[in-house]
Amino acid sequence: MDNHPISCYHLGHYFQLDGKQLQEQYKEHISDFSGWDQKGHASDWMLFTKNVGMMLSIDETALSNGELYTIATNKEARGRKGTLVAMIKGTVAEDIITVLKKIPERIRKRVREVTMDMAANMQLAIKRCFVNAHRVIDRFHVQKLAFDAVQEARIKYRWEALDKENEAIAESKKNRVAYQPEILENGDTVKQLLARSRYLLFKHRSKWTGSQGQRAKLLFERYPVLKQAYDLSVKLGAIFRICTSKEQAFKRLALWYNKVEDSGIESFRTVSRSVQSHYLSILNFFINRSTNASAESFNAKVKAFRATSRGVRDIDFFLFRLAKIYA
Repeated sequence: MDNHPISCYHLGHYFQLDGKQLQEQYKEHISDFSGWDQKGHASDWMLFTKNVGMMLSIDETALSNGELYTIATNKEARGRKGTLVAMIKGTVAEDIITVLKKIPERIRKRVREVTMDMAANMQLAIKRCFVNAHRVIDRFHVQKLAFDAVQEARIKYRWEALDKENEAIAESKKNRVAYQPEILENGDTVKQLLARSRYLLFKHRSKWTGSQGQRAKLLFERYPVLKQAYDLSVKLGAIFRICTSKEQAFKRLALWYNKVEDSGIESFRTVSRSVQSHYLSILNFFINRSTNASAESFNAKVKAFRATSRGVRDIDFFLFRLAKIYA
């Protein structure tokens, strides 16, 4: 709250109470924070067993000063009251398991699906705690790996272009002539072409604007490996978009692996190895086409709540207020 004085009328008299004092009054006397049953351990973990549903998500978020918390949420609550299942300080698998195992086993066995990212700690925690649940790796995390591989190739070429430009400028100075960079037909220099192509490489070609389409044409003509990388990322995304069963997706993934090997692009071989290591959990997406979007949305709400609180100075009280809204 702002520390601006506000006027309060009490027993026929005005008195001045600043925002900080008002917050302290709310915390200590108006709210039931002092009697909160999670107060003694909230900064380390919170658990709300009654909110456990059949479909959960698990993710991590930074709460204060980069301090990470692991958050388990109930998808069926749709980001409203009853969403928060657990909030655990840190991302160590054993710490997560210790807290989640406080949920009675009969309740944990009811969980049928948990969505997550590719982090090994999350997978281990879910495997140990929710034995009947399908572990589903979020398709957007898989797609992001492919996008990152494309950007790695683009950045490599951009550094090469910068080196060539610097060498050309030095040569021009040596020969006492003005440096004239190559201007492409869309008005970009080669350096600009590589810098300005960043965002179009994240999009499907059907969503390019006219200028982006022209820029992509010039980019791919000059750097065919970048076109290969972009096509591989698009083909991976198409598997999630088009396939309707795990069997169909498995076959398409096998063909995609072959294309990656043929391309010889090392960053995509890394992506391919990551996908192969987690392919069972990735293919579980096709059971219900579930993603971790609900967890990402909840993380955004936590960050927005933190912003309205102007940061987190009192972690326990912040968590109390968060639990009041979402647990």
